[in-house]
Amino acid sequence: MNPAYFIAGTDTDVGKTTIAAGLLHAAHLAGLSTLGAKPVASGCEASSKGLRNADALALIAESSLKLPYEQVNPFAFEPAIAPHLAAREAGVALSVQTLLAPMREVLAQGADFTLIEGAGGWRVPLSDQANLSDLAIALKLPVILVVGVRLGCINHALLTAEAIARDGLQLAGWVANIVDPRTSRLEENLASLAERLPAPCLGRVPKLKQVSAEAVAAHLQLDLLD
Repeated sequence: MNPAYFIAGTDTDVGKTTIAAGLLHAAHLAGLSTLGAKPVASGCEASSKGLRNADALALIAESSLKLPYEQVNPFAFEPAIAPHLAAREAGVALSVQTLLAPMREVLAQGADFTLIEGAGGWRVPLSDQANLSDLAIALKLPVILVVGVRLGCINHALLTAEAIARDGLQLAGWVANIVDPRTSRLEENLASLAERLPAPCLGRVPKLKQVSAEAVAAHLQLDLLD
């Protein structure tokens, strides 16, 4: 197992944070120190302490090493839109370099298990030229892919895995998050994903009535990570 991973999704709203929180919880149960970070987040709410993002707060809740919010989520934007558009509206210049330093500080904390969560899918733009995937490349992190299991997920998952490999990064594992349990031929779809994705499946998470990191962790196997 590597000490740090980049969490990517096959699309937006596939449960990246839900799975990331579950992974952190599972790691903590295994006796590891944990730390999660969300370098850029849109869809934040105003508070007395500034903008706060629910995903970043969920990662903080499952981190045994505690950092100030601003270190966990250095770039927070209020509109629930693509990060590069939200940054543009806020007059903020996003780039790999602006995200690299704070994420290196997170990694320097030396947690046994660190997760850096992306936003949306693999090719989410940061600026006119850069993508959030460029941050994972710069950090040289292996990737855990969250596959939102619903109609079309095989295509999205395989294309994402191909892009990760083309970018020179290792796909360390993937999680089947069953966002639509009514998906036709569910078992066949899961079997096709397992056959075609070049990494172990760390677990299949059903549609939970009550979502919690503890409940998600019960469906994950961290020991399958290379």
